[in-house]
Amino acid sequence: MIRIGLVGCGHIGTVHAYVIQQLAEAGVVDAALVATYDADPKRAARVARHHGGEPVASVEELVGAVDAVWVCTWTGAHLSAVEVAVAADRPVFCEKPLGPDLASAARVADLLGRVPHQVGLVLRWSPVFERAAEIIASGEYGRPLATAFRDDQYFPIQGMYGSTWRKDVEHAGGGTLIEHSIHDIDVLHWLLGEPTSVSARTASRFGHPGIEDTAAVTFAYDDGSVAQLTSVWHQVLSRESGRYLEVFCERAALWTADDYLGPLHVQTSDSTHEFTAPLPEWAGLLTVPEVFTHSIAHYGSAAKAFLDRLAARAAGRDAGQGHPAATEALAAHRLVDRAYRSAASGGAPIAVDEASTT
Repeated sequence: MIRIGLVGCGHIGTVHAYVIQQLAEAGVVDAALVATYDADPKRAARVARHHGGEPVASVEELVGAVDAVWVCTWTGAHLSAVEVAVAADRPVFCEKPLGPDLASAARVADLLGRVPHQVGLVLRWSPVFERAAEIIASGEYGRPLATAFRDDQYFPIQGMYGSTWRKDVEHAGGGTLIEHSIHDIDVLHWLLGEPTSVSARTASRFGHPGIEDTAAVTFAYDDGSVAQLTSVWHQVLSRESGRYLEVFCERAALWTADDYLGPLHVQTSDSTHEFTAPLPEWAGLLTVPEVFTHSIAHYGSAAKAFLDRLAARAAGRDAGQGHPAATEALAAHRLVDRAYRSAASGGAPIAVDEASTT
């Protein structure tokens, strides 16, 4: 059995604890949460009480008691937790973003590269985006011309999120662009490749210094195509988090309003096709109410893949790194950094240097 330690027991840490518990109880993985740590001991105790394990007094104590570490703290604390885990040669699942700025993200990525690891960019496990990536890469409908991506969410310091730290720039590094839409930027990089330049405008309306709640970003590519991302944290508490992606290729338009199973619509001159993915086969083993199955399956696909790799490694098979790896996550951080630099200069385009970490 793989013994898991959870560092950070807020909203996303609780989600991961619940997912691991459900996977284990369904017999999908041979793993269990055995230790929890949080800067607030009450939260660590609550997660342990509901999802397994025992609360501990420090990250060092947790790392010494487990086989793998899930890092789910606020962004600014990722580096210190990863340092402790890597020093003990423990595999690490690290939530996104890697760090609050490009330099700290690069340091976290460097450390993670020394151990088996995976980054929590969960949209990489969305069949709808996997299908879009396959279609674009095939060239079946020609080259991409223009892409539009909209992402909106109510300001996540309230409601079900309760992540009050996201209004603190020292903890978060920024607002909707880095804390939420780094997912979207990673997807765009996956679908379209490396842009040549980034330009952006941001705004902060809700009074939290350094925490933008609106971002409009344009990515330019060397073939003349463009992609535009609009990311918004609003105050419409009745509205669920939503994503809408639209890609115009030379001979087809692709779009989806669902960021997991689809459908993905593909419209050509002749017809419109829809692709909707099924849930993973193992999702049928879960015993949770149906309303929770989709979210558990989405996060569960990522967690299961990483745990399967660790099990293969323990059995003496070289399973490689998890997906996505820190190098892939760092590419998205470079683009976020360029967007912030552009916004600070009034929207001027900023060139993208793939090797740069400054």
